[in-house]
Amino acid sequence: MTELASRTFRKDEKLCSQKLMGELFLSGNSFLSYPLRIVWKIFGELPSESPAQAGFSVPKKLFKRAVDRNRMKRLMRESYRHHKAGLYASLYQSEKRIALMMIYIAKEELPLAKVEPAVVKAIEKINGQLGN
Repeated sequence: MTELASRTFRKDEKLCSQKLMGELFLSGNSFLSYPLRIVWKIFGELPSESPAQAGFSVPKKLFKRAVDRNRMKRLMRESYRHHKAGLYASLYQSEKRIALMMIYIAKEELPLAKVEPAVVKAIEKINGQLGN
């Protein structure tokens, strides 16, 4: 994977399938990395070439205004985009494919400096669990 490719977030890396999301929430693994809740699952086959598909969510119950929800999703996507290379490397090494969903759970808007370490910690935790 080239450096340029590792810093993108293409369409085939986005978790769009309702079927996959349903299966993910029914039988996926879950953990907290405040201010995020991460739900992920190993899949044998994904409908894309990417080793991981990621989705990002901010509850309407916490942030009524769409601009606020979109801002938080943008911060999560940016953090994931910058740090996904380590996750992809371990997925290629273990020849596994995963789907993951990051859900923002904090009641207030936090800056990138607080969101980014949570994303990094989540990726490291998934890497650790993939090694087992």
